[in-house]
Amino acid sequence: MKINIKEFTGNCSCGRDHQLVVDDVILEEGALKKLPEILNKEPYDQYKHLVMVCDDNTYEAAGKEVEKLLGGIPVIKLDPENLHANEIGVAKVKEQLDPIKEVDCMIAVGSGTIHDLTRYNAYERKIPFISVPTAASVDGYVSTVAAMSWYGFKKSMIAESPILVVADSRIITDAPMRLTASGVGDLLGKYTALADWKITNILDGEYICDRICEMEYDALDKLKESLDGLSNRDINAYEELMYGLLLSGLAMQMTGHSRPASGAEHHMAHFWEMAVINDEIDAYHGEKVGVGLIQVSDIYHEAVKYLKEGNFKVKDHVDIETDLIEKTFTNKELCESIKKTNDPNLLDLIDPKVLREKTEEIIRIIEEIPKADEIVAMLEKVHGVKSLEDIGFTPDMKEKTARVAPYIRDRITFMRILKFYDFYDDVIK
Repeated sequence: MKINIKEFTGNCSCGRDHQLVVDDVILEEGALKKLPEILNKEPYDQYKHLVMVCDDNTYEAAGKEVEKLLGGIPVIKLDPENLHANEIGVAKVKEQLDPIKEVDCMIAVGSGTIHDLTRYNAYERKIPFISVPTAASVDGYVSTVAAMSWYGFKKSMIAESPILVVADSRIITDAPMRLTASGVGDLLGKYTALADWKITNILDGEYICDRICEMEYDALDKLKESLDGLSNRDINAYEELMYGLLLSGLAMQMTGHSRPASGAEHHMAHFWEMAVINDEIDAYHGEKVGVGLIQVSDIYHEAVKYLKEGNFKVKDHVDIETDLIEKTFTNKELCESIKKTNDPNLLDLIDPKVLREKTEEIIRIIEEIPKADEIVAMLEKVHGVKSLEDIGFTPDMKEKTARVAPYIRDRITFMRILKFYDFYDDVIK
């Protein structure tokens, strides 16, 4: 299928004029073979000096064919062992890119890490790039930022969105199941991301787009219907998963930020990805998001029990837990950065009286999130990870993460709002 970009642009009932950076998205079996034809037509025929970035594995999966189809373009091939989206990975690409005299467009052939390394280097060179995904593993293919661990700090850094996505569903179907399970975890994370967005909207009037929410929920419904097909290597199921992941990326472009796709579950994943806090853990981003989703769902549904009972108190004010931040982020530079992120205090935007008045609406929003055991069952269908132990942590990391992770981004989530309630300590354990 060729995704009609115009379908997602223009004036919306939310009051905004949605615009996208990506020009074309092609998702179908055999899409890769169409690459030469596509590049010979406007607007892509202006790019005469292309270079491909891949790793040893993605070269075999698709890069070799891209090289053949495009007549032996320069290839930057990286060792996938210990390859991460960080300053070291960026330098590895740059080292091979700098000697190439003329480059006017880059091609990323791979999954999340290869794309982030490519988009960052493309941004530094002020040139565009083309996306050739090799797995339905992450929703960041059309992102306008690179999610980098920069000297141990997890940062979203300004980078290039692809001008074109050519996703061959046959290649994606043949990807390792672990990568597919990572994509499932990343997409399922939209349940809590959307809930956080909707709750914040009813409490402080933050902008929200119902159309984008409907897009995301539709993708989630199709994903649930496709889980059995994913385990059976049904190409149609893989197209639905990839479509949902791409749609999530387009939703972020439509809003201009990651709110539709990233909430408390992503804050947990980003917290775990901070190498200055934890040792590097051998888990994909989508795996960490999936585990974060399970933790968040469990906490939110536990909170609903207290909300339904009605016998709770709401604090008049919640201060930033500066002592907790200083104790957790012992690296001085990171600690100061986190403090700056939390100044001013976002919870000052929440009126405790409104919080109590909106209890029934909050309950209804949270009950749209599948319960933790339902999420576990969905991830099990694709052999995905589903516990803190699966990604290298002990169970006590749940409480620590719930307390600290809301502070790593300047965004309100219900995980942060929970600090208002007198039952907070009970539900995060």
